[in-house]
Amino acid sequence: MSFLKQLRRRSKASFHTAAESKTPSHQVEVVSGKSSSTIDTSSHASITPPSSIKPTLSSPNLPSLVESNDGSSISTPLASPPQRPGPFVTNSQRNSVVGSSSSSINGVYRSPTPSSPYAPRIISIADNSWVHQKVLLIYGQIGDPRQHPLDGSITVYHHQDNFPSIGWPVTASHFKTLVHLAPGPNRLRFDFVSPKLSSGSTQPVIHSTWICINYLPLVNSPPLHLVVLLGKDSDGTYDAVPERVEREGNGLETALRKYRTAAYLWQAFTGEQMFRNNLGRRCFRFEEEWQSGTLSRRDSAVQQMRNEAKIHVIRTEKTVAELRDLNIAQQYDAAKKKDELFNIAKDAVRKHFNPQPGQKQYVSVLLLDSHWDTQAQTITGHAALGSGDDDIKMAIFGSHCLQSYPSCLEEVVDAFSDCTRTDTNYVANDCGDAGSNWESANLGIGAHLHEVGHLFGCPHQESGVMLRDYVRLNRSFLIKEPFCTRTKTQGMKVCLPNDECGWHRLDALRFRFHPCFRLPSDTSVSNDESVQVWPVENGKILFTASSGIAFVELYAEDDNVCHHFIEYINSESSGNGLPKQVAITETELRQQVFGTEKEKKKKIRMVVFSGNLGSYTVEDVSALKSKNSLVKLPKNQSGYKSGQLGRSSMEGSEPEQLLLECAFIKTKLLTSIKVYHGSAVDGIEFCYEDMTSQLFGKRGGKPGGDEFVLDTRRGEILLGFYVRAGLWIDGIEILTSLGRKSGIYGNANGGSGHTLIPPLGYKIAGVAGSSGPWIDGFSLIIQH
Repeated sequence: MSFLKQLRRRSKASFHTAAESKTPSHQVEVVSGKSSSTIDTSSHASITPPSSIKPTLSSPNLPSLVESNDGSSISTPLASPPQRPGPFVTNSQRNSVVGSSSSSINGVYRSPTPSSPYAPRIISIADNSWVHQKVLLIYGQIGDPRQHPLDGSITVYHHQDNFPSIGWPVTASHFKTLVHLAPGPNRLRFDFVSPKLSSGSTQPVIHSTWICINYLPLVNSPPLHLVVLLGKDSDGTYDAVPERVEREGNGLETALRKYRTAAYLWQAFTGEQMFRNNLGRRCFRFEEEWQSGTLSRRDSAVQQMRNEAKIHVIRTEKTVAELRDLNIAQQYDAAKKKDELFNIAKDAVRKHFNPQPGQKQYVSVLLLDSHWDTQAQTITGHAALGSGDDDIKMAIFGSHCLQSYPSCLEEVVDAFSDCTRTDTNYVANDCGDAGSNWESANLGIGAHLHEVGHLFGCPHQESGVMLRDYVRLNRSFLIKEPFCTRTKTQGMKVCLPNDECGWHRLDALRFRFHPCFRLPSDTSVSNDESVQVWPVENGKILFTASSGIAFVELYAEDDNVCHHFIEYINSESSGNGLPKQVAITETELRQQVFGTEKEKKKKIRMVVFSGNLGSYTVEDVSALKSKNSLVKLPKNQSGYKSGQLGRSSMEGSEPEQLLLECAFIKTKLLTSIKVYHGSAVDGIEFCYEDMTSQLFGKRGGKPGGDEFVLDTRRGEILLGFYVRAGLWIDGIEILTSLGRKSGIYGNANGGSGHTLIPPLGYKIAGVAGSSGPWIDGFSLIIQH
């Protein structure tokens, strides 16, 4: 009996020892540095060899050589290291497996074979990176494309099978995929299969790579709203050829699916472009809701619920006939207001969203009732417009290309490869650039994105989306391009990153500082978006902005788009990486534009942008050094005027200048400032200790005005002003050296805000401007 007890005790101990010596099947042991930990990850149960392309922290942007179409090598930047530690810390894993590519991503593969040279290499993003968009564009390679190019297919399997797997073509060892992400960590598997690599068995050889991508939705950034706009009597259909109508329909539900897919393509494209511009993985987001998923064909079939982009369906007060007649009138009568259809759409959008004062809405509108009039040979009910002004920032575009859009991710490759010629008996060939279905998809999706660019504040550029470069938008999602009717040439055999359409660098810089593109890691900036320009001694021009100076656009005489610019985004002078003060000379500006400073007779227009995307325009840089900017001060000193606020255009307005006595007489002590105002600023009176005063403007408005007293016992002095100005000076606030503010006197909501504080090394010498019934021009006079 004692022997049996000992045997039972020994067996129990042996069992525990054996069980505890192995990692449970639902966990992975991860060793990093000198410590190890166990991470619960039910989606996978094995560790495969690490990828050889993960960039190191010491060289995060080390380029990977990619063969271009002419045989030369181009460099493709690798992803930067992840912004924060993620829940998975293993490298991407690559191996070969013999078996069906439809195996569950949760399956356990334990292959004795070493890491496969044909396992997919992810080039565009590093393992364990953080992204902020639901659909991610990924570019990669199989082996070395220069030595052994292969064709085949890549199948992407998603984390815990939470999204249907999708296959993507591989051409000459290059591939591009669109990957659907769920919030949190996404453990993805890329399976490559090629007929050339068949082992002779009945089952294909699968070469696999694992990668983890972490998705963090940016719910605190304002969304881009998607809207489908209909006439009040619309039947909710759009133009399509009979074969399309029979196969997929042309009703409202199909329109919503196609529009939603196109919108996620915008997002995937923009997010990748921002990363290539070294501006982080940032992108605009959509308003999303829990609904039947449409991004996968299989979701639609089984009514799978997902959180996807919400599309607001809004009806105008106009009939379809009225919308179409209006458009015909626009095209044939130049006297008609070009933006009338835009205003109708804006009124309907404003009524639907009902924004409160001060709220901004960003809205992309699809005009579903656009129609190809075969008799008039024109598209009615359509306008391509975008505007970033007002509180409703909106882009509109017609539905005349909608039939060619993909309605889910599985259709993206087919949609951009469909060479079916455009049948103008039923649908439009817009501008002659939509001669086939894939070109029509390019034009519709890309031109609408162009208008979204306007919505976010982008003007036309010398290249990129904002110069109709979207006619090759397909290259961002495909490796091989089909025959092009627009150019009458065979498409590119391999579309590499350098061959693709892109956002111009100036567009990317605008997006970097736009509220819709903010990242959690971005530091907060001043709410003041104003920029001030100060011409000073020795030919220098100073720019100042409390939110930092972001970039400067330079336009030569008669330039319609910007060809030359200076950016300051790499500076570390302030928390958001932007300097608050920048100095430059006219000579340097001329060398930037003309390559030499000899072109002194030609004008240069300059637009300076702050870190809050406020701007200041100088129509002629040479005028900054004119006598209008120079002020003679006592004792043969020189003073300099800031750029003027207000237009000095009121009836009876006359120029005025006041030099503060306290700036030149040591015994004069400024003790208070009185502001005379009503709904605008009438006058400003500077009061001294000896009971004297100096008045700029008039003593109008509120009797006696409002007085702000300085704490002279603590050495408080006038630092500057915060001014609300438009055509005239609506309101003004006094700023002091102790950080105190008087509050705004006058109209606190009038015009736009501007901070007038002298640059470093300068002080206030006086004020200048003009006044009529009230002050309609105001600037500071500064001295060294």
